[in-house]
Amino acid sequence: MNVKTELYLDQTKVWPADGRHILAQYDDDTIIVYQAFNPNVADYAMKHGQFGGPHYSFSRMSWIKPNFLWMMYRCGWASKENQERVLGLRVSRPFFDAILEQAIVSSFDPLHFADQAEWKRAIETSNVRLQWDPDHDPGGAKQARRAIQLGLRGDIQRALATTELREVVDMTPFVIEQSKAPLASLRTPRERPYWPASEAARRQIALDPAP
Repeated sequence: MNVKTELYLDQTKVWPADGRHILAQYDDDTIIVYQAFNPNVADYAMKHGQFGGPHYSFSRMSWIKPNFLWMMYRCGWASKENQERVLGLRVSRPFFDAILEQAIVSSFDPLHFADQAEWKRAIETSNVRLQWDPDHDPGGAKQARRAIQLGLRGDIQRALATTELREVVDMTPFVIEQSKAPLASLRTPRERPYWPASEAARRQIALDPAP
């Protein structure tokens, strides 16, 4: 598994306690985001290095999450139906930042839009939906810190699923193993606050700077 891990309790000492932050594993060139699928979709992606086949839909909005524990909350540590396989998707940082630049919040925000009509027009035309949700600890308890998830559709979804996808990592064995680990020995992917190079991206998602 080409993903660095650390003890969860060690990571909590350096993560921001609150605010809007993108916790993610990244390097100088790439960032990892997560999705959970049924085995048919995951098997195809692992075999071909991209998504497709009869079980994957390019017409539905597809949600990505850079925060591992938010993904675990959403999929129940790979226990929920049609979310039994957790995949890490490595994409370039410029592509991820381009996604952020196009993101429109899922509910009306007067800080970004003059009125509801303007927001609705943006929602209809953008291919990226943004939600800031409460982050969760390994047991599912809500945190004060907010975690980002991004809904993709249209050309940008297809790009992430095919041409922009650098690597597909099957996280499932690791997820199942760690779901049984006591808190003191629980390991999670090494994540730190991600700061987009694009000022437009930071402004578009109202990102808080890391303390």
